[in-house]
Amino acid sequence: MLQRWVAVSICWVLAAWAPRAQAWGDEGHQIVALIAQHYLEARVKLRVEALLATDDTGLVPDRSMLSEAVWADRYRDADRDASRQQYEQTRQWHYVDIELDAPNLDQACFGHAGLAPATPASAGPAAACVVDKIEQFGAELPDPGTSPDERRLALQFLLHLIADLHQPLHASDDRDQGGNLKRVSARGMPAGNLHHYWDTEFVRRLGRDPQSVSQALLARISRSDIEAWERGGPADWARESFSLARSVGYDALPRPDQRGDYRLSAGYVRRAVDTVQLQLSRAGVRLAMVLNRSLRQ
Repeated sequence: MLQRWVAVSICWVLAAWAPRAQAWGDEGHQIVALIAQHYLEARVKLRVEALLATDDTGLVPDRSMLSEAVWADRYRDADRDASRQQYEQTRQWHYVDIELDAPNLDQACFGHAGLAPATPASAGPAAACVVDKIEQFGAELPDPGTSPDERRLALQFLLHLIADLHQPLHASDDRDQGGNLKRVSARGMPAGNLHHYWDTEFVRRLGRDPQSVSQALLARISRSDIEAWERGGPADWARESFSLARSVGYDALPRPDQRGDYRLSAGYVRRAVDTVQLQLSRAGVRLAMVLNRSLRQ
C-alpha cells in the first residue's frame, strides 16, 4: 500500500512540474499539418516540399509536412540534457503568457522587442512570444533576400508555432504555468495536469489516427468558416485562444477538492473536446493561408 502511495505521489509531482512548452502533442500538430496540406495551392505544396527536402537535421523521421510539424519541439529538446542552448533559446517562442487576472498581450510579449538589424528570426532573442515569432518567420518566408537555410527554418517554425498558438492554454496563464500546476482527473483518462489534458487527452478523444481525424474535421469546415478564420493575424488569434482558455479552460473548472485536485465533469470534457476540434481546424486553415500567401509568387 505504501509503495502504491509513493508511486502515485511521484506521478503527481512529475505531472505538476512537467515543462509547459509542448502544445497539442504530436497528434495535434499532425492533424493541423494535414488540414493545412489539404488547402495548399498546388505550386505552394511543391515549394513546401522542396524547402523541407533540404532538412538535414535528422530530428524527424522524414521530410513530409506531417513529420516536420513536430520539428520545432524536437529541435528545442535536442540538447535539453546537455548544453540546453537550443532549449533555452527557443522554449518561450511556443506560447504567450496572457494572465487571466490582468490580460496584457504587449506585456506577455516582452514589449514586442524587435530583431536587431540583419538578425535572422531563428537567432532572435530568447525572450520572445509565439505571436512575434510567427510575425518574424512569416516575414522571412516570402523574402527573396532570406538565405535558403533560414527560409527552411522559417517554414519549419511556422508549421509548428501557428498550431501552438491555437492551443488555448498556450495563450493564457493563471499563475499556474499554463495549467501545469493544476492537477486534474476525469473518467476514462489518466490523472495528469490541466495543460497535458488540453495538449493530448482531449485531442485523443477525437481518435488516435491523425489521418482519420483530419478527414473528419475537413468534412465539417465550410466556405464561410474559412472566410471567417482567415481574417486577422497572430495577435487576433492569441486573443481568441485566450478567450477560449478563460471561458472553457478555466472558468468552467469545478471547485478543487481538499487536496487541491480538480475532478472534471463529463460536461467539461465535452466542451473542451469541441473547443479542441475548433482550434485544430482553425489552425490548419490559417497555416495554409500563411503558406499560400508567402509561397505562391
